[in-house]
Amino acid sequence: MLAALDARRSVPSKQLAGPGPDHDTLLRMLQAASRVPDHGKRVPFRFLRIAGQERHALGEILVRRTRERDPQAGDAVIEKDRGRFAHAPVIVAVIARLGADEKIPEQERLLTAGCVCFALLQAAQAFGYGAQWLTGWAAYDPVIRHALGVADDEKIAGFIHIGTAKLEAPERDRPDPRELLSDWAPA
Repeated sequence: MLAALDARRSVPSKQLAGPGPDHDTLLRMLQAASRVPDHGKRVPFRFLRIAGQERHALGEILVRRTRERDPQAGDAVIEKDRGRFAHAPVIVAVIARLGADEKIPEQERLLTAGCVCFALLQAAQAFGYGAQWLTGWAAYDPVIRHALGVADDEKIAGFIHIGTAKLEAPERDRPDPRELLSDWAPA
């Protein structure tokens, strides 16, 4: 098990291509990703699949919104937004459901959705796919959120891009836990 955790790497979304997971495989990945800490059993998340031609349609919505936000946006910015969802064959938006809850703080529910994002990366890799967790401005923009059907009491925890890696993701420097760990003692 630790070998799988130690081997986890993000594959840049631009380096992902088809094939992606089929419907049944994606459902199995989502089943595994849903096994996260969930205080109060609230299931404070849901999934939105963006695949096929819808990826390109979303890219055009991003282009229109970019031009609204910045009429002076250059061609490079426009093309980056047009292609933001065009590479991986499957993107899963993990949406945190954060409506009113008298018992479980919003922060805990948001963290649960974040755990789902990470677990989905692990599940994708377990099935032999590359994946990357991205947010970017589109996750926070009210027009884009509305276009994706994200309610006012929801947040996009991440867009998980999943596909076949065109190259092996290189290892990067990782933090040394010895430098991060401290011990608490009462004053």
